[in-house]
Order: sequence, then C-alpha cells, then structure tokens
Amino acid sequence: MKNGFVKVAAAFPRVRVADPKHNADEAIRLCGEAERSAVKILVFPELNLTGYTCADLFQNDTLLSSVQNELLRFLRETRGTSVVSVVGLPLAVHGKLYNCAAVCQAGKLLGIVPKTHIPNYGEYYEKRWFTGYAGTPSVISLGALGDIPFGAELLFSCREVPALKFAVELCEDLWVTVPPSSAHAAAGAVLICCPSASNETIGKTEYRRSLVTVQSARIAGAYVYASCGNGESTTDVVFGGHGMIAENGTMLAERAPFADETELLISEIDVERLVHERLRLNTFTATFCEKYREIPFSLPASDTALTRFVDPHPFVPTDGGERAKRCETILSIQAHGLQKRIECARAKKIVVGISGGLDSTLALLVAVRATDALNLPRRDVIAVTMPCFGTTKRTKNNATVLCKELGVDFRTVDIRKSVMQHFKDIGHDPENRNVAYENCQARERTQVLMDIANDCDGLVVGTGDLSELALGWATYNGDHMSMYGVNASVPKTLVRHIVAYYADTAEKRGENKLAAALRDVLATPVSPELLPADENGEIAQKTEDLVGPYEIHDFYLYYFVRFGFRPEKLFRLATYALGDIYSRDILKKWLVVFLRRFFSQQFKRSCLPDGPKVGSIALSPRGDWRMPSDASAAAWLEEAENLR
Repeated sequence: MKNGFVKVAAAFPRVRVADPKHNADEAIRLCGEAERSAVKILVFPELNLTGYTCADLFQNDTLLSSVQNELLRFLRETRGTSVVSVVGLPLAVHGKLYNCAAVCQAGKLLGIVPKTHIPNYGEYYEKRWFTGYAGTPSVISLGALGDIPFGAELLFSCREVPALKFAVELCEDLWVTVPPSSAHAAAGAVLICCPSASNETIGKTEYRRSLVTVQSARIAGAYVYASCGNGESTTDVVFGGHGMIAENGTMLAERAPFADETELLISEIDVERLVHERLRLNTFTATFCEKYREIPFSLPASDTALTRFVDPHPFVPTDGGERAKRCETILSIQAHGLQKRIECARAKKIVVGISGGLDSTLALLVAVRATDALNLPRRDVIAVTMPCFGTTKRTKNNATVLCKELGVDFRTVDIRKSVMQHFKDIGHDPENRNVAYENCQARERTQVLMDIANDCDGLVVGTGDLSELALGWATYNGDHMSMYGVNASVPKTLVRHIVAYYADTAEKRGENKLAAALRDVLATPVSPELLPADENGEIAQKTEDLVGPYEIHDFYLYYFVRFGFRPEKLFRLATYALGDIYSRDILKKWLVVFLRRFFSQQFKRSCLPDGPKVGSIALSPRGDWRMPSDASAAAWLEEAENLR
C-alpha cells in the first residue's frame, strides 16, 4: 500500500450450478491464491456460491440453507488471510430473497450489500425470485454470524489508509440511468466492486467495457468488475467470465471472455492518484450522507509490488496509429490557434526564427499550415536564420533546405558583428563564455525577429516547448518571448514525433527532399548552439548533457503536474518504467535537477506569451499552472536527495 498503491483482483472460479460446497471450495482456494499474490481486495462474480443460473432453485430451502453453511465455512477457512473478499450469494431477509454480496475478511462478515436494480427483460428475469433493495442500511441477524450491517449504502474503510474506501454494486446496478456507484463515490468510495453476471452476445463485450471505463472516469475512481463464466448453465445463454479493472477511465487490466486460463485478474489501483484527481476537479460531487454507514477494516502494511503499466513516455501514444492521430490533432490545434491570432492581430506576415533544430522546425511547419488555412501565400511566412558563434553547417543547411522546400520567404541575418559590438558596449570579454556570452546571442536574435515583424506588420511566432518551460531552459526576454508561442504546451518527446509524422506525410506526397531534411533535423543533437562548434565543426553544446535527458524530465513533468506525486513516488515510478534504460543514481540525479529547476524558474513561466493548449499538461500562468515565483523547493528537494 506504499505510495497509495493497493493490489486488487477479480476472481473467476469454476462453479457448479446449485452446488454451494464445491463453489465455496473454489472461493476458499482462490482467496488463498489471492493472499499469496498480495491481493488486498478480491471480487467474485455475482451469486458465485450458487451459480447465477439456478433459476427456481433459488427459492428452495435446501439451497439457501446450504449457502449459509458454506458462507460460515468460507469465513472459517479464510480466517488466516487478510484479503477482503466480496462474495456473491442469495440471502433471505425478512421474508424477501435478495441477490447479495457478502464482504468478508479474516473470518469476519463485515457487511452484506443487496442488489438494488433487479432486471426483468429479455433473458434476465431475476424479479421472479429476487427483491430489489429499496430501504436504508440496517442490521440483520444471521444466527451464528450475529448481527450484520445490511444495505447498499455501506462504505468499507481501511484504518491504515483512510482514503481507501470501497463500496459494492451488483451487475444491473451499473447499467441503470444513475448507478448506485455514483452516490457511493460522492459519499467517499474511491473503489467500486461489482460482482456481475453478464452473458455474451455480439457487441456486448465492447459495451460492457465502455460502461466500466466511463463510470470509473465519471466517479474519478477505480472499478473492479467480475462476471460469471466457467460452469454456469448454458440452457439459454452463455457466460464468458469478462473481467475488468479500470481507473479513472483507463483500463488497467482485462480478462477477455472465455479466457479460461485466467482465474485471477490482478492489478494495482492508485488511491493517491484518485484522491488528487477529486481534489483537482471542483465539479466532483462530494457529499456527506447520513444514510451511509462506514465499516472499518484493517490491512497489514506492505510495499505493493507493481504490475500495472506505467507509461515511460506518458505524452506519446505507444500505438503507431494513435500516435499519428495525436500528431495530426496537435498540428491542427497549433495552426488554428495561430490562424486566429493572425486574423485578430491583422498581421500581414508571420516571422519565425529558424535554427535547423527541432522546435523551430515545428514552429515553421505550423506557420505554413496556418497560411495555407488562411489561403495566403507561403511567402507571407518569413523564416529568419541568424548564424552566430555556435551555428554549424549541418543546422544551417537543414534550415535552408526546409525553407526552400516549404516555399517560405527565407532570410539570413548574421548576428556575429552585432553581438561583438554589444560585448564591447557592455564591457564583456568574448573569451569569457559565461551565461552573458550565451544570452546576448539569444536576446539579439529575438530583437532581430521583433524588429523584422514591426517592419512588415508581422507577428513573431515563438518556438520554445513545454519541456524547456518546465526547466526554465530559455533566455529571459530572449527565446522566452514572442507574440504567440505555438509550441508552449508540446513536450520535447512529442515534438520529435510530430516532426517525424510530418516527414512521413511529406514523403507520401512525394516531397522527398523535405522529408530528408526533417529526418536529419531529428537526428541532430538538441542544442541552443550558443557555444562555438568543436574542432570538427560539430555541435559542442548538447542540451541533454547539461540539463538531462528529456525522456526523464518529461516523465517527471507529467506525473508531477498532472497528479501531484511527491518525489518518492516519482522516483519509484521512474525506476519501474525507465529502470531498464537508466540506473537509479541517474534517475535520482535528474529528479533533483528537475525539482530545483522547476521551482527556481517559475518566474519565467509567470509572464509567458499566449499559446495553444494541446493536452492535459500545460504551464500557462493564466489557466493551467499558477505557482508563486518565490515558492521554496526545500521540502521536495530534501525528500529527493534522501532517496535510496
């Protein structure tokens, strides 16, 4: 349960219809398997102690008596386990028969949750036997089991992890207009357990999947769904044992129907992540309802081993087709945003500084798209290359080819003399390659772009990306400033893929020279080129050697901003997702650098120019990230530096 991770599972026993003893044996066996797998909460299918397809046998006293006896045996046999089990069974209460889930742990029956909505359509005719719950929580007497909480409004709360609260709804409850789980979540449940019996028909698997994922997103919670399958009667319908574990709209694990080899579907839900999401969403309805009864339980402390997928590149879709769609969408957002800004500013030209690097290349591509959308000639895009001390032949050549192939107005303004004059004016020794040496060049380039824009009634498009903004890797009032920053919410890891996508589409159009130039840009080391080239004329100043790999920083950026994870958790996830590529020492080193720079460079983000938001992570001070420029990073750095 460390860092808020709780291992949960859906169980798929092989039942025998109307044989509670066999079914209890299966439940006991799988509970033991779950304990050995460190599962904390285990969900069985609907009516698993009898089988869902008992039909009129549900009203037979022999079956009902056997169920209660086997529930007692299940409790005795699982006394030595800590797993919280949600077991399905029929139960007669006050002259009515209810379809129930018994919540059990360590030999104790914590509570019984009856099904609220009883279907009576198509192949489902449960109302022939069962009554839907329509009351308020109460206490019922179950003989040897004593007085037990009974009702749909039961919240099961973990003493050791107060945020871990779960509730239960059964099958049809999920399919109705307002599922009970919506109220459960509003009352504090972060996890919903759903024992179910849903038969297989064409298209139904996809529909169930959408129900579970959407409901988990709607409640900003986790959802464990276990449907019956193996051993159920096939008189009229067939059950496949569909299982799902979802978290806030994302499917963490899924058992496909008829996957007989999977008896336990296991994953970890992240309670801390869900709590943060609910805090972030001020539209999430949190209500105190006196109808709900909270039932405490205890779980032994453990360092939950992770098996869930943690995306090492959270900004970049793994699937190639999905990645191409995202690249196209982002290009469209950027171009339409720039198009609107051009129209409103009545700009006659678009001015872009082009270095032959990734970011300026993407900005140029966006500018071309915007002019195409406006039915303007591409010559209205003025691309300016401004060689200075660190400019290499490779980047200058790529810039030249790109501009020629795209058909824009390409200009060269050599700034070496201007910068040398500036050094002389301020009394700076050109041999002193300090930050002033570098930033003088960046500010001179921005001045050139701004002045050209003024001269032609144009608008300067910024090139800096999200990763650079997070690290403060920009010259204040240099490349930090523009009239519209089209790349402001695009991280470096995604910039690469967008440029690669454009290269692929250019090649398909037969624009082979453009595609080749774009691919060489991708192969060029990321660099501001502010220090002289090496003796071979190659780039000497490589950004990732100085601030660290963008792959790592983008990982930390995503999970820090999106979910508010603390350094310990960021490090744990990084070692899990990126540990095959980077050592723990390397990941720790760049975590400290990320935190230090993210805090200390906020002042640059506090006065950013406008730019389009393209994803869930952005650092605009107007709507996405509001943070005092003087905030101390001491608490975060102390935790990060003490990591082992």
